Amino acid sequence: MKQPLRIDTTEKPHPEDIEFILQQLLAFNRDRAGEGNFQQLAIFLRNEGARLAGGLIGSTYWQWLYIDILWIDETWRGQGYGHALLEAAEQEAVRRGCKYAYLDTFSFQAPEFYQQQGYVIFGELPNFPPGYSRFFLKKEIHL
Repeated sequence: MKQPLRIDTTEKPHPEDIEFILQQLLAFNRDRAGEGNFQQLAIFLRNEGARLAGGLIGSTYWQWLYIDILWIDETWRGQGYGHALLEAAEQEAVRRGCKYAYLDTFSFQAPEFYQQQGYVIFGELPNFPPGYSRFFLKKEIHL
């Protein structure tokens, strides 16, 4: 007879426990959807002294580019660098075989910027955080 399981809630999980759960989910996903060819993607903006002034962090898998973070130092905003980072990420993603891109952003961040770059909203979580919305956007990037 199997012993009943217990729920164990913690604010400080062991890294190996998190890694175990992640690897189990990845194995399940591979069994169902095939190898995703997951690859990290990082594109940086640097000044002449090689100091970071911005960057885009994401990943590619299953023919999708996921943009996790896009940030530019306030000094350099509004000068086309966001567009350049996004374009560089999309080009690299296409080179890797991607056909689509997706991301999420908050209403106080840059939903209009992404829409100007051809992304369309496909979902919204209102009051996340309170008084704002979280938007989910996507775009076809294959040419």
